Amino acid sequence: MSKLIQALLSGAFFTFFLDFFLILGMKLNYIDFYNIDLYYNPFFADNQNIYIFMFFTILFGLLITYVENTKLNIIIIGGLFALSLSSLIEPIGHKIASMVFMKTNVTIHTDRFTYKGDIYYDGRKTISFYDHEIKKIITIQKKDLK
Repeated sequence: MSKLIQALLSGAFFTFFLDFFLILGMKLNYIDFYNIDLYYNPFFADNQNIYIFMFFTILFGLLITYVENTKLNIIIIGGLFALSLSSLIEPIGHKIASMVFMKTNVTIHTDRFTYKGDIYYDGRKTISFYDHEIKKIITIQKKDLK
């Protein structure tokens, strides 16, 4: 039983590192690029997927604890770390984040206006939206949407 707990804790430890650098790259190269007012902590918490996190936690835990082939462990974990760290490179981080967050050609209706453009980020309480008519990023409160 203790080996299973060790596997889950060590898997969670490595998965947190992967998540940290992946989301840091998206924050630096996408959120900050568009000057979206958002701190790292809520951004990190809002964009966690528990199913993906648990999958990688179990995968890393089993790999580290139960697989005796050290070269295989280094290749798999090192490769995933390299992919995660690659999000710190500006074009890669921007592309990853735009695939995850950006929605193009969207129409949003509020009580007073209708906006046509692209959603850059859909947050907890606000939406960062690029309006094609005024060619500017605007922030729309979710409570104002129809």
